[in-house]
Amino acid sequence: MIGMNTETITAVALGIGLAASAGFRVFVPMLAASIGAHLGFLPVHEGFEWLAGWPAMICLGTATVLEIIAYYVPVIDNLLDTITTPMAIGAGTLLLTSVLPIDHNLLKWTTGLIVGGGMAATVQSGTVLTRLASTAKTAGIGNPVVATGEHAAAFGSSFLSFVIPVIVAAFFLAGVVTLAVVFRRKLFRRRVTA
Repeated sequence: MIGMNTETITAVALGIGLAASAGFRVFVPMLAASIGAHLGFLPVHEGFEWLAGWPAMICLGTATVLEIIAYYVPVIDNLLDTITTPMAIGAGTLLLTSVLPIDHNLLKWTTGLIVGGGMAATVQSGTVLTRLASTAKTAGIGNPVVATGEHAAAFGSSFLSFVIPVIVAAFFLAGVVTLAVVFRRKLFRRRVTA
């Protein structure tokens, strides 16, 4: 089971940071995790050793380059959002599950899905809404700027997850809680006025 020591907290925080980063770009944090596992910075558990291998790094590196390029192609960028949303949830789940020190598989994967997949889904929802607003207000001309910001956020948050994992995880968790409070208040106001 989970022993709550500094190493465990750091590993889980690293997983949360990478999972949230998957909401910006699916393959950037996956590639970062693969490189981190290969270099010994990401403590992957049994069943996830493949993440540290060269085939994974090559495949994820190729997918990262293609994903980045595709977000600069008009119309394709909006189409990608529909495809990458479930992929981000899957990547977030996998990234967190790979570092969770839980022996029970059902509990490990359920926690990975709820926390890791949930973090990725929340961030991905924000990027989708930002791109839709950009498309509506600029007829898509502003979308490359949005894409560049998302790329920077994906690379930056993935890197910082290795350097200051607890702070990055706390930042993303605070953001999710803040969004939940804001949406709850808006929903309550709609019910009162209805």
